[in-house]
Amino acid sequence: MADVEAPDDSAYYLDQVTITEDLDDDYQYEEVSVDEETIADGDEDLDAAVRVIEEASQDLKAALRREGVPGPAVIERPEVVDDFVRNYLLKMSMRKTLECFQTEWYELQQKGLLKEEDIQTVPDVYSRNQQLDDHVKLLRKEVDKFKDAANKAKDMYVKLRKERDFHRMHHKRVVQEKNKLVTDIKRLKKHYASYEPTLRQLKHKYETAMKEKMLSKLERDRAVGQVSGLQATLKNIETGRGEPVFLQGVHSSRELAKAGIGPTQQSLREARNIEGLPGYDPSKDPTRSEFKRHPNDTEFPMDNRVNPYLTSQKTPTGHLTRTGGFRLTNTLHAHQLAISNLALHPRKEILVTTSDDHTWKMWAIPNGDIIMTGEGHEDWVSAADFHPSGTKLATTAGDSTVKVWDFAKTECTVTFAEHTHAAWDCAWHWTGDFLASCSMDNTSKVWDLNSERCRYTLRGHADSVNTITFLYYSNTLCTGSADKTISLWDARTGLCAQTFYGHMHSVNNVTFNLRGDTIASCDSYGVLKLWDVRAIATITSVDLGPHPTNRVAFDPSGQVLAVASNDGTVKMFEVGSGQVSSLTGHEDAVQAVVFDRKGEYLVSGGSDGTVRIWS
Repeated sequence: MADVEAPDDSAYYLDQVTITEDLDDDYQYEEVSVDEETIADGDEDLDAAVRVIEEASQDLKAALRREGVPGPAVIERPEVVDDFVRNYLLKMSMRKTLECFQTEWYELQQKGLLKEEDIQTVPDVYSRNQQLDDHVKLLRKEVDKFKDAANKAKDMYVKLRKERDFHRMHHKRVVQEKNKLVTDIKRLKKHYASYEPTLRQLKHKYETAMKEKMLSKLERDRAVGQVSGLQATLKNIETGRGEPVFLQGVHSSRELAKAGIGPTQQSLREARNIEGLPGYDPSKDPTRSEFKRHPNDTEFPMDNRVNPYLTSQKTPTGHLTRTGGFRLTNTLHAHQLAISNLALHPRKEILVTTSDDHTWKMWAIPNGDIIMTGEGHEDWVSAADFHPSGTKLATTAGDSTVKVWDFAKTECTVTFAEHTHAAWDCAWHWTGDFLASCSMDNTSKVWDLNSERCRYTLRGHADSVNTITFLYYSNTLCTGSADKTISLWDARTGLCAQTFYGHMHSVNNVTFNLRGDTIASCDSYGVLKLWDVRAIATITSVDLGPHPTNRVAFDPSGQVLAVASNDGTVKMFEVGSGQVSSLTGHEDAVQAVVFDRKGEYLVSGGSDGTVRIWS
């Protein structure tokens, strides 16, 4: 407790305080009486034993009480008035007022103007009110906090109820759809089961018709051979030259057999050579076409040209012979927009690129010098192909046109505009007199460059025809379509000869190997397939997805395939081992790939507008 004494003349005290010491000696310990009575040896009896046990229990209780006694409590002394005021002002951060109060308080205290009742302790009611006020503030804060928690819990509860109702409704809808699907599946199963006998019957009829067709072909070939023999005999009889002419026919047949031409082709050739014989009527010859001909139409060559690549032995490409395969050696920034296709000159180191910027460009490779730029299409240029002589270039574009450019005249000489939608691809016939193109209008067309007109329109695909190519030294065309099929066509008649089924997605590109016995195709889901042309069956299927594959190219040896992928890489597939590797370098999707004639390097073009050379 702070006491204020009267001022003394010899010393001046601001505040004199007497501190009392709290000693532990104030505690009143309980005195434990010690019984000095002892039990004599030999006088031990039952009463004495009971008394000793009771005394021991009392001692134990006293010890427990001594251990459980609490220590001295902290004595809280009440505040005096000036301390109360100081604490209040400090609490309210009123420091200037605190300084003024202390100055006046000490002046009054020094002068003795303060009465004793003015400097007494603060009444308990004020202290209690202050404590209660603080407690109330604390409780209000907790109440606000609990209210916030309660509101959050309420919002969460409402949200969970809404989610529960949503999921319950969704579950009911799913159950209804499931029941509906189960019902539809049962109905379809019954419907399918009803078609099984009809399908078996149709299959049997189809097989019978195919057998009859083959027999009819054999009979026709035999009849044509007999007619040719009889006509030759009649001529010999009338001219008096008899036997030698017939023997000459036999000798020519042997020569044809040595040349690799079968009996059917021999008979057809002999039948076509009997126009000058007496009694021959071309109108009754089933092998002669009765279509109207244009005066400038070109005659299709006979399908007897032997493919020179059948016996040539090509060395493996550098991808197999070099350690690590192809590597990126040069990059050409060819176009501002995406490159759609590439074409190599048949004899020179010249490359043509087509682009979405409505132009095509000609480059010298591998140095990358630009030679020529072609402008004339009104939309993106989709593909290009060199004339077999290398003097012309054919291009297709999104403006539905097919253009032929003459390098000697440095201009477009022919434009075919009969497609009704964008043209996707084009290919030259090996003679250079015919050009084939395919379009988004579900058709392909064969154009005659001499009469400058469409000779045939190939109809049969149910969706866009995305790619077209000629079999080397043949009149056979191969097309790939978005209807997931690949078809072989006879360019002389415009008829479909065979269709390959197996792709599950749109076919983006097809190509033959140099020998012409294998077709490679790729689709929009990254699946690469190899087909046996003779067996009409799949050789192998490789999944390079899930990114689409845009173009595929055989190397000259036919042992390696390069595939342009939408993931920005060129996939290298080794036919013999089935191994797949990737060439990384493009910054966007790869749209086209092509090998050079010797297989020493590979050229790729992508949506990043660049041409990259790998060697």
